[in-house]
Amino acid sequence: MDIIRARVARVGHLLDDWDGLGVKTHLMRERGHRGSPVNVYGPFYLWNTVRGVNGFLWGGAFQGPVDDFGRPRVRQWSGLAFEEGTAARSPAALAVRLRRPVPDGVKLAAFMAGAAAETERLAAEDGAVPAASAVDTDAWELVRFSLWEHDAPQAEGDVFRVLHLSEPGRGMLPRGRQW
Repeated sequence: MDIIRARVARVGHLLDDWDGLGVKTHLMRERGHRGSPVNVYGPFYLWNTVRGVNGFLWGGAFQGPVDDFGRPRVRQWSGLAFEEGTAARSPAALAVRLRRPVPDGVKLAAFMAGAAAETERLAAEDGAVPAASAVDTDAWELVRFSLWEHDAPQAEGDVFRVLHLSEPGRGMLPRGRQW
């Protein structure tokens, strides 16, 4: 994991002014820390524009991670909600990601409205930086993602350390429910 920390220290800033990017986090979990059974590195992005994400993936910038790690799986979700947190102006120390299936037989409108309401509730917790939720409509999986300024996140899920946060277009991310 020291290799990951060194890499993020070296290249993490490269998207700090990327046009079309709302937020990118460089995240890490380490085996034995905060209950993690594995070592994991992974980024999480919130994009403002399709042009921004396409420019990143197809314009050459993504080739660096591909060259270093091989071609990773790039998952894309449909955004449900984004909310700024009570600590929106604070640096993020931790991230929490909760993934869960969208149950068969639920009324999608009600389930997604509940997910958006939970995003709003999380953002209102003490120490929340922002919170977001989205759904993968291929796998029918909900993902809820939140950033926290302190070591006591008020969210359920896998806890990651934030190694670097790029947020050139965070202020332009649409707030609230996305429908």
